[in-house]
Amino acid sequence: MHVGLNLMFLVPGATGGTEIYARELARALSSERPDIRLTAFINHETAAVPDSLWGPVVETVVLPVKVTNRLEWVRGEQILLPRAARRRGCDIVHSPANTGPVSGSFRRVQTVHDLLYRAVPESHFGIRGLGMRVLVPSAARRADRIITGSRASAEEIVQTLRLDRERVDVVYHGVGALRQGAPTPERALRERLGLGNRRILLSVSTKRAHKNLVRLLDAVALIPSERRPLLVLPGYSTPHEGELRRHAALLGIEPDVRFEGWLAEPDLEGLYDAATAFVFATLYEGFGLPVLEAMARGLPVACSDIPVLREVAGQAATMFNPLEPHSISMAIEGLMNDGLLRERLRAAGLVQSAAFSWARTARSVAATYERTLAGERGGVSRRT
Repeated sequence: MHVGLNLMFLVPGATGGTEIYARELARALSSERPDIRLTAFINHETAAVPDSLWGPVVETVVLPVKVTNRLEWVRGEQILLPRAARRRGCDIVHSPANTGPVSGSFRRVQTVHDLLYRAVPESHFGIRGLGMRVLVPSAARRADRIITGSRASAEEIVQTLRLDRERVDVVYHGVGALRQGAPTPERALRERLGLGNRRILLSVSTKRAHKNLVRLLDAVALIPSERRPLLVLPGYSTPHEGELRRHAALLGIEPDVRFEGWLAEPDLEGLYDAATAFVFATLYEGFGLPVLEAMARGLPVACSDIPVLREVAGQAATMFNPLEPHSISMAIEGLMNDGLLRERLRAAGLVQSAAFSWARTARSVAATYERTLAGERGGVSRRT
């Protein structure tokens, strides 16, 4: 079986959870199913970054696309990639990031992580938002099979896009990005980032509207200054960050918030080690990788009480109403000030996160590939 991976979307270090998903899945597939030949179709931006994964583990084909130009990205995905996949003899093209080619002489597997473009339209900026409203439904309806990361997402996708439930496979992700090397020592990290000796409340998140960081800032402001933790917000920047910075200034909590942007892996791992707790106030997720990543590193977690996070976090997190800053604030204070609660959640989180592995993900994805080649399409005739 020869599978092409559609990585036209990838901008290294700037595509968040979809990049983690693609990288860890490729690594695990290579390990779990060495009989599957993988070819990654990549763009100029990805090719320009030295990478130990897309070379030795996965064969790469560079297409003449600059993905930061959205029109080039669409041309690459819809025209250049199908031609290249045909020339390479791919049996299947798997598109792991919501959009994919709608035609081609190969079978198509589409991972649809979520329908964020519909649920929270303001989370996509400019032409990308317009494109997602066209490209995601088209790719999903033309795919032979669809993969998504949770039962909650599967039901939303089926109902919203009016798809046959039999075409949709729920495949849980592994534990986000796995720790690969030594973290930056806490003392050096605190000194370099100016964190002082304060307790750290960590929230790893892109700066987008659905991550609900405005209400998280409101919640932090409700905590009296004498026991207020230092909120550290790593994650790549977006146009929304300016609004967040202004809001923190308006609340008078600028000294209590750090917008760190994208961090190298050792520094991010150092923050996990230095933090007292992890908070995730999101309004909408397809899965919730940040919650599992924190749990796997022994951090107690407070997160939004939404269906997908109840599914992923189980009983291993304290939950709050993400629409109510007071609820968020109470959960944070309870977690920061109750050592017994932190220890209980830390232990429960380690157990919960251990149930999610990329090896299991890879085996389930491979099973989807096999069903695809066997012609299983939920009773809907295959279109080319």
